[in-house]
Amino acid sequence: MFTQADRLILRDLAKRIAELAALPEMAEKRALWKRHNSLQPARPMVLVFPEGSWDELLPQSKYRCEGEWARRIEAYLRMPAYGYEHFKSDSVVEAIWSVGKTIHQTGWGLEAKWQPKTEAHGSYTYDPVITCAADLKKLQFPEVTYDAEGSERHLAIMQDLFGDILDVQFKGSSNVSFHLMGEYCAWRGLEQAMLDMYEEPEMLHDAMAFLEEGHHRIMRQYADLNLFSLNNDVTYHSSGGVGYTDELPQAGFDPARVRPCDLWASAEAQEMAQVSPAMHAEFILPYEKRLLAPFGLNGYGCCEDLTRKLDDVFTIPQIRRISIAPWANVDICAEKLQNKYIFSWKPNPAYLVGDFDLEQTRQYVGHTLDVAKDCVLEIILKDTHTCQNHPERFDQWTQVVDELLRDRVG
Repeated sequence: MFTQADRLILRDLAKRIAELAALPEMAEKRALWKRHNSLQPARPMVLVFPEGSWDELLPQSKYRCEGEWARRIEAYLRMPAYGYEHFKSDSVVEAIWSVGKTIHQTGWGLEAKWQPKTEAHGSYTYDPVITCAADLKKLQFPEVTYDAEGSERHLAIMQDLFGDILDVQFKGSSNVSFHLMGEYCAWRGLEQAMLDMYEEPEMLHDAMAFLEEGHHRIMRQYADLNLFSLNNDVTYHSSGGVGYTDELPQAGFDPARVRPCDLWASAEAQEMAQVSPAMHAEFILPYEKRLLAPFGLNGYGCCEDLTRKLDDVFTIPQIRRISIAPWANVDICAEKLQNKYIFSWKPNPAYLVGDFDLEQTRQYVGHTLDVAKDCVLEIILKDTHTCQNHPERFDQWTQVVDELLRDRVG
């Protein structure tokens, strides 16, 4: 499965992860996240997700393994170590290797089609497969199956590789999120979906109702097959923070069977970014609210500006984390969120490219810190598709944010 050379490389990297996880500061960060997620923050929290920039921070020349699978594992081990060594952030390194259960889903009966993008990091356009209301009848409810034998085989391989170094855990579904409008737009096309709100409102409502029912069925199948896993830990949540909390699982929890009420969940509707609050509240939010209702804590939003839609977002059951996009009005958002919800701010990643100006970054981030001083603020640097081959910019950006926090919080 792994060559002896690759095995030694991976085990050495795993030992480094275990060393980092054992540092006292990791326990301190876990405690800070629990306070933060329970709306009792000690200070703003900071996370950094290089995403598309990882190829510039850790280019292929840095990897030592030869096997394809070994190199993928090597990447997952090198990333948290790099983040610890370079970023001033609140990322928690855990001595855990998660093995995901092999879960299959049959799909919705229609496969999205699109025109291929012409650049490696460019965009593409949808080629609609739903052209009229009658095409909705082609949709089917997905069926979920679990490959127990394949999952156990994978688990055994990773236990053999890391079991004496890391806690090799079996993980089912722990990142629960709903993207109904994204699914519809993939079948219908974004422009046509916008027109449907005027020209075919009943069709759009029928599509959302079908998707809602389909996702309810999927969640029931996950519960029946016992495929949920807790996410009150380092699990990434709702385009922003992590899930550490003492509020989950809820009372009556049985470790042998995780329920929706024991989990964080989230939803978003980025495709509705330019749509009015009234249309957002009519065509997507009711369906999302019903899907989120069974879960213990919820998040909402991603890259869409929710400034004018916050009053509606507040009506989501168990809402806790709300994404505040780079183009949102942070002054208005801070006034509305106060200390009642997590202010999950996404600073503009464009500050890492072009004319890299740390003083401009200092003023930009400082403004949000000032207006959100009474909020439960987290600063999530993400959607960083490039740093123009200047990896040090991440280090310097996080250093500036750390200095600002020390000046204001101590």
